[in-house]
Amino acid sequence: MPKVKRSRKPPPDGWELIEPTLDELDQKMREAETDPHEGKRKVEALWPVFRIHHQRSRYIYDLFYRRKAISRELYEYCLKEKIADQNLIAKWKKQGYENLCCLRCIQVRDTNFGANCICRVPRSKLESGKIVECVHCGCRGCSG
Repeated sequence: MPKVKRSRKPPPDGWELIEPTLDELDQKMREAETDPHEGKRKVEALWPVFRIHHQRSRYIYDLFYRRKAISRELYEYCLKEKIADQNLIAKWKKQGYENLCCLRCIQVRDTNFGANCICRVPRSKLESGKIVECVHCGCRGCSG
């Protein structure tokens, strides 16, 4: 199984606890990148990659901020090595963005009318029974 790419600097203590999960997520990422995309729209082919990227960043975030299972040194190492997305985690710390799926959903330049993505609209504001999928990452509603 391929290892997660790292710098020459050895990882801090506690790395052996998170390494199996990160290796598994890396393997899923490789499978998602090589999946056939025939019959899918161009944007749909990238949705699994966005989901796994979110899952990997959320794993590191939960270990450090919620469960307090890893040290700050290991957390900063993961951010420096780009194992977790530093910008996405910074948004998760802000009120209203705790469940944000990806950064593209809040970038107004990627939308036609300069608004947020449809997945950022609360479900209570949408029509009942209507299934909404984000064009960027396939999210079905990350605003709560």
